[in-house]
Amino acid sequence: MKYSLLLASLVALLGLAACEKTTVTPPAPAQVVVVPGPAGPTGATGATGSTVAVPGPAGATGATGAAGSAGYDGAKGDTGSTGSPGYTGATGATGATGAEGTKGDTGKTGGDTVVIVPAK
Repeated sequence: MKYSLLLASLVALLGLAACEKTTVTPPAPAQVVVVPGPAGPTGATGATGSTVAVPGPAGATGATGAAGSAGYDGAKGDTGSTGSPGYTGATGATGATGAEGTKGDTGKTGGDTVVIVPAK
């Protein structure tokens, strides 16, 4: 039953797909032609526009100004006095010796592992 129903729907599908559709084109509407009438009377003259000022030619270039006066050098500073020849300053005093640090605890034995790595 299910194969016959499937076959019938397949035949109906092929039958509908094989039909040719005809396209109906409606007739074109009548064109309306507008014919212009006679020209109307001439209009009144318009008002005169405002006058725009046009700039005149450029004026002559002005004269170059005088050069400024040169500045003056400031006064030179005095040279410092030189020390006496052959004189060397005194040697400073030697500083005091610092205090001795506190003694560390003596090492303990037993329980600790000491690893000695030789120098390369």
